[in-house]
Amino acid sequence: MDALGALLTGPRAQGAFLLRSVYDPPWAVRIEDEAPLCLLTPVRGEAWVVPGDGPPVRLGPGDVAVVRGPQPYTVADHPDTAPQVVILPGQVSATLDGERLCEERDLGVRTWGERPDGATVLLSGTYQLRGEVSGRLLGALPTVLRLAAAEFDSPLLPLLAEETVREEPGQEVVLDRLLDLLLISVLRTWLSRPASPAPAWYRAYADPVVGRALRLLHADPARPWTVAALAEQAGVSRAALARRFTELVGRSPMAYLTDWRLDLAADLLAEPDATVASVARRVGYGSPFALSTAFKRVRGLTPQQHRGMS
Repeated sequence: MDALGALLTGPRAQGAFLLRSVYDPPWAVRIEDEAPLCLLTPVRGEAWVVPGDGPPVRLGPGDVAVVRGPQPYTVADHPDTAPQVVILPGQVSATLDGERLCEERDLGVRTWGERPDGATVLLSGTYQLRGEVSGRLLGALPTVLRLAAAEFDSPLLPLLAEETVREEPGQEVVLDRLLDLLLISVLRTWLSRPASPAPAWYRAYADPVVGRALRLLHADPARPWTVAALAEQAGVSRAALARRFTELVGRSPMAYLTDWRLDLAADLLAEPDATVASVARRVGYGSPFALSTAFKRVRGLTPQQHRGMS
């Protein structure tokens, strides 16, 4: 598995929330749905994403933003516009006083607003559960990732806009897969930019020694790796590998392997049929107890507690 594949194996929308929203200025929506990830793109007009811990981000037509939750944020026509609507968990829309708006502003198939011909049309796709997006991916993202239309010319955007307002057999599955493809395409473009703040381990793939070691760990995490075994495969001494790996990745090879195994375990535990024992075998732990001990030590909770939060 390459660096990008290791990062992007997580997205798997299941009944994702897709919506075409229509607005007239001034408008502002406070997002408090606690979702892990949302994609936003203006089809017409512009929008601002106002996170709670950073500067506002402007989106023009064709621009794409990936917004990382679960912290609240606001989407508005201008950063200074006060919210009139709040989106709650379960994608329930309401006034700030708690009055429900879902039916009142229903404009047809996955379309919401006060009138069909509003000045701004915003397309949004939301991953609703943490288990649908890997923790490794979420940890690599800024709060708001923006790609300008000029650097992301993809046929997926108009296709998703078209499919969002269709109602055909199997439509939910089609929309889930399109959202996954769009997210992966956006992230691939973002990571390929020279100035992208990609994680250190991703950048380290370019190194002939450390990159080789990372590929081995990602391809076969269950193997009983040692630094000596990795060094032999990479064609360098044990000391040279340990020194260069730590320098480029920021973690020793074995500490990185532990993190990688536990990241995989966290994602696998979200699968409905997975057991702690089966996950332990798949990520290189000899018993459920060994996995539980490592999980608790590194993540501060047991695999069962993690599963309950997914």
